[in-house]
Amino acid sequence: MHIPSLKEVVSADEWQLRCDLAACYRLVALYGWSDLVFTHISAKLPESVTGQGTHHFLINPYGLMFDEITASSLVKVDEQCNKVIDSAFPVNPAGFVIHSAVHAARHDAGCVLHTHTRAGVAVSAQAAGVLPISQQSTFVLGSLAYHAYEGVAFRDDEKPRLQTDLGNANFLILRNHGLLVVGKTIADAFLSMYTFENTCRIQIDAQAGGTLTQVNPLIVKGVAEAMRVQTGGMGGAFVWPSLIRKLDRLDESYKS
Repeated sequence: MHIPSLKEVVSADEWQLRCDLAACYRLVALYGWSDLVFTHISAKLPESVTGQGTHHFLINPYGLMFDEITASSLVKVDEQCNKVIDSAFPVNPAGFVIHSAVHAARHDAGCVLHTHTRAGVAVSAQAAGVLPISQQSTFVLGSLAYHAYEGVAFRDDEKPRLQTDLGNANFLILRNHGLLVVGKTIADAFLSMYTFENTCRIQIDAQAGGTLTQVNPLIVKGVAEAMRVQTGGMGGAFVWPSLIRKLDRLDESYKS
């Protein structure tokens, strides 16, 4: 499948964002979090690229597997899901409803990452949600919200309720549906989803065993500082270069 390169068409800043977002899609596939073609990762272009007051987003070309996505195949859309650069690929309307709602409500949302993993959906279906039973869960519980299931998310009238439920949280459980994270950057969003997904996998595994031991609630309250120390204050940027090196060793075609 030949997709013309956009490297010489877009700005250097947009091209770098496209490469990072394409890398994120490939990493999600590599770590086994994809659901064929049915989930999404969106990135907001900075206003230095789009112009003051203009909001454009990059999202996956609907119909491509995550391990096929490249920097040039990503679709650029405006707030109404109109294509800003012509593309042969459509955008999933349900995906855009969720992502556009988050981006509209959260101006700090540089990247929104949504998954339908087996463990994530399993925990989303549990009445108690995320339990404080692992170190990973403490990072999530410090900024976690829930949104009730309303069916496949293609109706605009769901947006205000999703926005209200999310509030200022960076982790969102979509009940009976899956997981969503908000990050200032693509790297932040990926690291958050890595932690969220492992939280859910650990919980499902632990529930298959004996009586669970819960973490002291006071530890959860201090988790933001603990995460800052763990990453040297860099957040996702601390691990992102190593992830890119890993991906480059396997396949650099995401940069095309």
